[in-house]
Amino acid sequence: MVYVIIGLFAVLGALLRDVIGQWTTLWWEGSFPVATFSINILGCFFLGWFSGHLKKLERIPPTIKTGVSTGFIGSFTTFSTFSVETAHLFTNGHVLLAMIYLLLSYVGGFLCVFLGTKFGDWMMRNRRRVVK
Repeated sequence: MVYVIIGLFAVLGALLRDVIGQWTTLWWEGSFPVATFSINILGCFFLGWFSGHLKKLERIPPTIKTGVSTGFIGSFTTFSTFSVETAHLFTNGHVLLAMIYLLLSYVGGFLCVFLGTKFGDWMMRNRRRVVK
């Protein structure tokens, strides 16, 4: 059953990634891969938040937690596309842009996971205060 749950969440994550990618092409024509960057940064924040908040809630079944983290976020974010786009920037002479993309992605991703985790922890602390 867990594989079905992961698969269903994966479909949702992939669809959302495609929607954001399509929407981005409507307003962005530059060389910088804004769609993948935005998706990966959002995914990092969401996974950090999820790990800091929802994953700690006992009332959510473990299969749903796995579906969200592995299925949804795993299919929403994309390291392979990030890697291909970075290589494409390098091979097309956009070395500085590729370096900026690498730096922003790694540092931004780490920062968003950190902030998302802290936000989730903050939500858990405040949830406990409200429940008491």
